[in-house]
Amino acid sequence: MADFPENLRYSAEHEWVDDTSPATVGVTSVAADALGDVVYLELPEVGATIEAGAVVGEIESTKSVSELYSPVSGTVVEVNQAAVDDPAVVNSDPFGAGWLFKVDVSSSGALLTAEEYAAQAG
Repeated sequence: MADFPENLRYSAEHEWVDDTSPATVGVTSVAADALGDVVYLELPEVGATIEAGAVVGEIESTKSVSELYSPVSGTVVEVNQAAVDDPAVVNSDPFGAGWLFKVDVSSSGALLTAEEYAAQAG
C-alpha cells in the first residue's frame, strides 16, 4: 500500500489539499501513476472562482486525458507555473513540487483522511 501524507486531505477523485492558507491542491501518487507520463496541464486561472467537486482543468498524459476536480470551493490565487512548464514533476513529486494550484478556501467538499483514502485507493 502506498504512503499518503497524514497532513493532507483527499478527494475520491484522487486530488489532495492541505490546510494552509491559501490551501495547496495537487493530485495523488495514485493518480500520477495511473495517468503515466504527464505531458500537459490545463489549470484554472488565477482569480477564478471554483466549486468543490467541479471540473477545474485537465491533466494530459501519454495514455489519456483526465479531468481535474477541485476538492475545495474558493478563489484561485496561484498556479504552479513550474509544473505547467514541466508537467513531468507531477509524476516525480506529486505531493511536493508537483502541486497544481492554490486556493483561498471558502468551503471544502467531502474529504478523506490519509487512512480513508488509502483504504479506498486500495
